Amino acid sequence: MNFYALTLFTDMIRQGLSHSVIGRGIEKGLINVETVDIRDFTKDKHRRVDDYGYGGGAGMIMQPQPVYDAYMSVKKRVKEGAKLIYMSPQGTVFNQKKAEELSQGSDIIILCGHYEGIDQRVIDEIKPEEISLGDFVLTGGELGAMVVIDAVSRLIPGVLNKEESFEGESFSDGLLEYPQYTRPYEFMGRTVPDVLLSGHHENVAKWRRQQKIIYTLQKRPDLLEKADLSEKERKFIEDLKAKSGRTDS
Repeated sequence: MNFYALTLFTDMIRQGLSHSVIGRGIEKGLINVETVDIRDFTKDKHRRVDDYGYGGGAGMIMQPQPVYDAYMSVKKRVKEGAKLIYMSPQGTVFNQKKAEELSQGSDIIILCGHYEGIDQRVIDEIKPEEISLGDFVLTGGELGAMVVIDAVSRLIPGVLNKEESFEGESFSDGLLEYPQYTRPYEFMGRTVPDVLLSGHHENVAKWRRQQKIIYTLQKRPDLLEKADLSEKERKFIEDLKAKSGRTDS
């Protein structure tokens, strides 16, 4: 999997992704992250890439020409069908389903805006898919790009080792993850659930599934509507709601 980040802050992305799981994935050659400095494509002798916006208003706008030329420098090198993403608060909110979709490709180009945004004309010309991390505004798209790269990279075969497997993680099946425990057995009067010490794999799996449902009901009940649940599990949820006095459907 190849990622190309078009950015004004190349070091921020390179350094941010050089550690832990993603850093090892890069070292093993399973993923490649190339940062493209948009400033390298400006025609301004001072390497300026921004200017005041027409119509007034606070802040500076990234000029279209450097962004377009930076994108074209990558487009001619990637395979046909490469995905182009623009990190934007106006985009569709990123989720695990989108990460899984993106992991099926081979080349992803991510455009990182900065300042007050990018001249709309280049956005209209290159037609990226706009993706947001949520209903808030960041200083630039670099943090968002790193989040997307991290989430997608973890799904590439071999990036995670067996101990770090994403199976059972939050959102992998539409539910939140079950609680995790390690040594010591007792901490501040709280002990590890006995089922996890039983060695009975079937009972452990059943307990974990139930905990996923319980945690999702408590913390993100909105996810249950689309989760893949059996009729028995939906009855289990209704029983939980009845015990807690909840009336939501």
